[in-house]
Amino acid sequence: MQAARGRRQPLQGLSAIRPAGGPPELLLLRHPALAHTRRVTEADWDLVAALHAQCSEQNLLRRWGRTRITPRDLSRLLTHAECWIELGADEGPVALVCAGSVTREPGVVDLGLQVVDHRQRQGIGTALARQAALLARARGAHTLSAFTQASNAPMLRLLDRLGPTSHTRDGPYVEVRVALDALAPDPETAPS
Repeated sequence: MQAARGRRQPLQGLSAIRPAGGPPELLLLRHPALAHTRRVTEADWDLVAALHAQCSEQNLLRRWGRTRITPRDLSRLLTHAECWIELGADEGPVALVCAGSVTREPGVVDLGLQVVDHRQRQGIGTALARQAALLARARGAHTLSAFTQASNAPMLRLLDRLGPTSHTRDGPYVEVRVALDALAPDPETAPS
């Protein structure tokens, strides 16, 4: 078990609010780059394709394991996971987050995350991963899991900041598991 290192830095201009009076859902994010969140359906393929068109081949490879994603890939993903797309002020796609039982392991929620290249390193991915972790925990999961390339240092750092992690190497890939019962407090909402 490898514990997260260091203290998380506060995300500038970012806070989360829970939709009033509703069941636990992905929290709405306030961030200068984001206008609103939309749950993804198969009918949203054009929006998902537009998001991927803004991602380099290297980043698509890191996220999907290949550089071309098809409507069938989205359809298969949606059978096992809930996905949300974050839209910018221009209604263009900025990020995609998916959380579900892809591996079908009880108590484990698998995370998928893609942020368009020009919006990376702005706290969007960290905020989305945190909200997916909170949603998973609210629904009774004990572990958030992500499978990524071992060379994907930004994603590995992001997951380590969420809370205590374990890393299991599988060739050029690594599975990272975050213990949801020890989820690190959100610096935006934690008491001072």
